[in-house]
Amino acid sequence: MCALKINERFFSDKIFFESFKLQSVKYYNFIFLFFIFFINNNVVAQNKSIDVKHYNFAISLNDSNNIIHGNAAIVFVAKQPAGKVYFDLNNFNDSTGKGMKVIRVSENNSELKFNQDANRVNIFFGYALPLDSEKKVQITYEGIPADGLIIDTNKFAHRTFFADNWPNRAHDWIPCNDHPADKASVEFLVTAPDHYQIVANGVLVEESDLPHHLKLTHWKEDMALPTKVMVIGVADFAVQLDTVINYIPVTSWVFPENRDSGFAQYAVSKNILPFYINYIGPYPYKKLANVQSKTIFGGMENASNIFYYQNSVAINSFQHKHNRPLEDLFAHETAHQWFGDEASEADWQHVWLSEGFATYMTHLYMEFRYGADSLKKRMKHDRDLIIAFYKKRQTPVVDTSSKNNLMKLLNINSYEKGSWALHMLRRKLGNEVFQKGIRTYYATYKGSNATTDDFMHVMEKVSKQNLQLFFRQWLYTAGQPELTGKWKYDVNKKILNISMQQTQNYLFRFPLQIAIQGGSQTLFKTIDFNSRNVNINVSLTFKPQSVLLDPDVNLLFEGNIDEEK
Repeated sequence: MCALKINERFFSDKIFFESFKLQSVKYYNFIFLFFIFFINNNVVAQNKSIDVKHYNFAISLNDSNNIIHGNAAIVFVAKQPAGKVYFDLNNFNDSTGKGMKVIRVSENNSELKFNQDANRVNIFFGYALPLDSEKKVQITYEGIPADGLIIDTNKFAHRTFFADNWPNRAHDWIPCNDHPADKASVEFLVTAPDHYQIVANGVLVEESDLPHHLKLTHWKEDMALPTKVMVIGVADFAVQLDTVINYIPVTSWVFPENRDSGFAQYAVSKNILPFYINYIGPYPYKKLANVQSKTIFGGMENASNIFYYQNSVAINSFQHKHNRPLEDLFAHETAHQWFGDEASEADWQHVWLSEGFATYMTHLYMEFRYGADSLKKRMKHDRDLIIAFYKKRQTPVVDTSSKNNLMKLLNINSYEKGSWALHMLRRKLGNEVFQKGIRTYYATYKGSNATTDDFMHVMEKVSKQNLQLFFRQWLYTAGQPELTGKWKYDVNKKILNISMQQTQNYLFRFPLQIAIQGGSQTLFKTIDFNSRNVNINVSLTFKPQSVLLDPDVNLLFEGNIDEEK
């Protein structure tokens, strides 16, 4: 794609490359292509032969080298009566010196036969596992992660370790079923030099000093998570309790050099969390930690501990005062705790249920904070992005064409167009019914997975409307209405004639509001588009000076209407 000015919110979530400041991200093409071609994104197929129930990862880190030592205890249920199971795990690569080498696999202290291929460890039981039988295996392994766990130095030249699993990079450092459909509880027991603070999913179970200046830190999350948001963060941190909301501690974890400014700026989180609790439902986890990190993304919505890029802390008070993009970023990532983390997409083509939802929930929060005009401005901005993106790539929101390169799903369709579908659905159903539908959808699929059709069925049940056409044209069809129109006023008959047509290939059906303006008078009228051509006459008591399409910014479309001379 050619260079295209892009919404900072899009990059602030997943494909924001750290060398670009959040406030000045402009060139979509450069960064998008960078991630497509340079991020290690070995797509793995969904492993339907197992259903993982719990992971226990014991990880040892050191300051001498980048080798990690791991022991994974995995509880799973066999979904197929086979004598072999496998877990995703990238193998050691002789040419790079990176990857994971499995040393031992056991069950109840009895060794099991195993082998490794490029991105799996295959485990042989010697007998067919009974269907739905529960098993627990332990995998001992070691190596230097090629990706997934980013071992590096931060901008202050301090060594750090940050997991960065999206979309399916977890199997670069932990054996797992690396697909969002298989969710499990998780605990991390991290042994590291004792000068580090360690954050991970869930609640802190133990922190103990060990011999040789080591420390064991144990975090445990009881909620079922997709592997994309199972993480550890290991660094020198300054940590502050910002507030407690509904018994949920909200904390900031920033690099010590950014202590004062980081604590002040990250405190924006305490304004965001109550809004979502009120709008969607109870916060699903037992803590919310906002963490300055070395994520390759601008923000990564890891469950109960969100990782933000290391330059997310504004460098001076002026930037802090005017840094609404940080509030925007925090709102987006916090919304993911409900949508994406707790209620997750069943497969990657439905990623808009995560990204589109987080984008629109951010809009709703910003509307709540700054008013309805703020929402109109944001939706208009996003509409321009969608129209420009479609000229370069004609794919629908629910896109199966990118299944072999998941980074390509980080695009305007998944974010802004998915958000726009929700905006139009809200206008179609009304605020009260829409919110009830969102709350019902979340309550139905929390701790589980959903498809786009699952969401549609919930909204149909709540609204008592047939939404098949709505979902088909806005989510399963590429593009949007392209409109051209003319208007002419007959001063003698005091009749305004409006003629419009759709020029795109696919016929959309939708209501279009227009505003007829003349002097100090404005008449609003809704045109129902059910065909390619629409011709209407409107009786007017005033001479029109202009006709505006979609004055309240409620329709995703491209087009204009001009006076016929």
